[in-house]
Amino acid sequence: MVQYYDYVLGVIPLVLVGLTALLTLAGLELTAAIPAGAGVAALIIGHALFINVPTHPTAESADTSQRVNTE
Repeated sequence: MVQYYDYVLGVIPLVLVGLTALLTLAGLELTAAIPAGAGVAALIIGHALFINVPTHPTAESADTSQRVNTE
């Protein structure tokens, strides 16, 4: 099952390369397009690390997810 962080790891290189290429094709110099693409990729990484914080499952959530309905 694909989760949020799997999408983040896939989007980072796509944004870096895709946005850099798009800005270069739009007429921006490569030396300006690369930092712009890297900045957006850094914002995505920051969102994944600080806004949508990765958490470890607690003992309670792991225990309730393994229960089987015996009724």
